[in-house]
Amino acid sequence: METKLLYQIALTLIPGIGPVKAKLLLAHCGSAEAVFKEPKRSLLKIPDIGSVLAEVIQKADVLTRAQKELEFIERNRVVALFIGDPDYPERLKQCEDSPIVLYTKGNMNLDSKRVISIVGTRSATPYGKEFCDVLLEGIKGYDPVIVSGLAYGIDVAAHKKSVDLGLSTVGCLAHGLEKIYPSVHLLVATEMLNNGGLVTEFVSNTKQAAELFPMRNRIIAGLADCTVVIETDHKGGSIITAYLANSYGREVFALPGRHCDKMSSGCNELIKRNIAAILTQPADLINYMNWENTKQKPVRQLPLFQDFSADENKLIAFLNGRGKSTLDSISIQTGQSVSELSSLLLELEFKGAIKSLPGKVYEAIAVL
Repeated sequence: METKLLYQIALTLIPGIGPVKAKLLLAHCGSAEAVFKEPKRSLLKIPDIGSVLAEVIQKADVLTRAQKELEFIERNRVVALFIGDPDYPERLKQCEDSPIVLYTKGNMNLDSKRVISIVGTRSATPYGKEFCDVLLEGIKGYDPVIVSGLAYGIDVAAHKKSVDLGLSTVGCLAHGLEKIYPSVHLLVATEMLNNGGLVTEFVSNTKQAAELFPMRNRIIAGLADCTVVIETDHKGGSIITAYLANSYGREVFALPGRHCDKMSSGCNELIKRNIAAILTQPADLINYMNWENTKQKPVRQLPLFQDFSADENKLIAFLNGRGKSTLDSISIQTGQSVSELSSLLLELEFKGAIKSLPGKVYEAIAVL
């Protein structure tokens, strides 16, 4: 297990290989370890992996750094979730650019029935903070997990109120788990570990940089069913998070404000552009997300005489066990090639056993 994780971490450290290309490599090579051992001629056959990247992969000296991270994980009781692990958050897994490895610390269920992200300006006003409290008090009975970025303003207000209400709350960091930034939020971060915790895709001692915050924001958006924006200027991280959530097909809500209020200008713009729905009371979110209706959709039973191959049976069983899954995710977790899976999935769609969704996402609509 340690060897597998060592190579999985190492894969994330190869220069020029982000999550999308890493998934491509995993889908074709079968495992992180195999990526490092693949001959250059084989790497060159993979789409979007040219000669420069192929050479970088072969010459990448990242195992020593990965070993140090492995030791950090063990020493600090960090849980590392690989994209192919069954415990990797299912909502995040559906995002094309989801992290290959997610580092978590605390006591959290990222696959909880209801997960919402709350983001907003660092310069929060009493109007925004008060609404944040009202919203969380109004949805407490539905026991959602509250995700935010542990930043000043609305983020930390959402975390603190969640802690006060006994709601699980998760902070997404733009750095490794060896520290808390800003440091003044160390106390609330420590309290969050009991019911929630911290997540990041960055290894320990990652040098802080502005470009890491938008990367962090996609995790905030990807972990949740919906993103709530409470106060923001027309620029900034909250706007980025809202657009990312929208691109993932997740719902976005925004608290409107007066046209002359700078910290409401971003929310008003999101509503104006139909990126976000108006949120003025907790009931708006509850009704829009259909939280009152807890009944599950019926699953159609296939006729017993339906003719399926052994591979098709395995694929149906996999999707029934996992729910919605992307093509790359299915490939990584089953070990089958993308080309082989594409053929199987198309055949199963014709037979009415699965449903194809936007973004190369597939869902079983029947059980064997």
